[in-house]
Amino acid sequence: MIRFLKLLIGCLCSVLLSHCDTTVSQTKLEKIKQSGVLHVLTRPDPTTYYQNADGYAGLEYDLITLFAKHLGVKAKIEVPDTFEEILSKISKGEADIAAAGLTITDARQQTMRFAPAYHGITEQLIYRSGTRRPADINSLTNGIIEVTKGTSHVDTLKQIREGNPTLSWEINDQLDTNGLLYLVNEGLIDYTVADSNQSTLILRFYPKLNIAFDISPSRQLAWALSPSDDNSLYDEVVVFFNRIKADKTLEQLLEKHYGHASSLSYVDNCQFRQHQKSRLPHYQHYFNVASSQYNIDWRLLAAIGYQESHWLADAQSPYGVQGIMMLTNDTADLLNIKDRTDPAQSIEGGARYFQQRLKIISDKIPEPDRTWFALASYNVGMGHLEDARRLTAQQGGNPDKWMDVKQRLPLLTEEKWHQQTKHGYARGNEPVRYVENIRSYYDLLVWLTEENQIQNDAMAIRKPAESEAAYVLQ
Repeated sequence: MIRFLKLLIGCLCSVLLSHCDTTVSQTKLEKIKQSGVLHVLTRPDPTTYYQNADGYAGLEYDLITLFAKHLGVKAKIEVPDTFEEILSKISKGEADIAAAGLTITDARQQTMRFAPAYHGITEQLIYRSGTRRPADINSLTNGIIEVTKGTSHVDTLKQIREGNPTLSWEINDQLDTNGLLYLVNEGLIDYTVADSNQSTLILRFYPKLNIAFDISPSRQLAWALSPSDDNSLYDEVVVFFNRIKADKTLEQLLEKHYGHASSLSYVDNCQFRQHQKSRLPHYQHYFNVASSQYNIDWRLLAAIGYQESHWLADAQSPYGVQGIMMLTNDTADLLNIKDRTDPAQSIEGGARYFQQRLKIISDKIPEPDRTWFALASYNVGMGHLEDARRLTAQQGGNPDKWMDVKQRLPLLTEEKWHQQTKHGYARGNEPVRYVENIRSYYDLLVWLTEENQIQNDAMAIRKPAESEAAYVLQ
């Protein structure tokens, strides 16, 4: 009996020791998978992570979501109060990954480890229209330059100052670059610095802003991980980025977030803002009603209406389409619309017709591509859209991705290609412009209905800045 108890105790000890050894030897990646949670740091910005009517969005959010799915875990997203805090936390190992649009710099590589780059940018000096555009860095002797503390922009300016000792700037430790861009737009500071991807998106929302010139060569954005001898998580991130580059997922995500950003001219942008104030209020109620009835974001419906008619109830084209949603006679008859110039009937009919288009598009096509295809069919018809999708497949593209199909739609204007299709010739450039413009109008409407928070934050911090507590002169 005693011998049996000794054997039993020995076995139990072996099991416990074995368990302890396994726990001690667990890699970083194994711990994440066991906990089921990936701890990620990011920042709120149109280029990274933000909330819209459908939930959270942004390039970094999409990448984080895909990587968490790749690991089979959930992403726990933390948004520190300042940009500098993101760098501090990841350097100290207080999170697994910093996915915040971080530029790879020599200084940062001393305290963190960068994953493979996913996007190239330059750093740009931003100024306000109506003021003199600086010709080069040597002409910045007058005026206030402000940059956000902890950003690569500070290091870039320091490098420039080595050859230009008179260059000076102020560091803001409370506002992010988005807030500083707002201050430039309002004429409260003269200049700031932004990454080119941020400029691409933000300048649509602040049409008074302009790019003076690049202040850096091409730089790379990447995720940052804590420095460690444990390569398990880093190696898995490398595998992930290699995969999404090879299967074009990364390219498609970049198109999703940046592909339409330059579709509107400065004049178009300003005109849209004027009409949003003067015309949209007359029809806002009808868009809200249709939105509730068909479960479509009212801003998307309004964007369609603006692209169609610039929100004019009596609009009419040479082709016989009429009203805010520019319905044809045949479509109006199909929808039982009696008066196409009646705003309520037109908007309800347009929403119902768009919903029908959406239902026709295969549900195997993921969003947002499914919506872009539905919009294209609203403009050019399902037959021509299917012709373009078939051409896309024949040429080795993905017929379920708007990024690939929008390259083939213009081919429908060329006899060489449209004679191979079922439905023949179509003005294929039009649905491409149509969709890209609506995407831009939608983004602007989202911004214009939510931008007050940025304004309030920037102004709340700016007012006590007279004390210079928030600034460090460089």
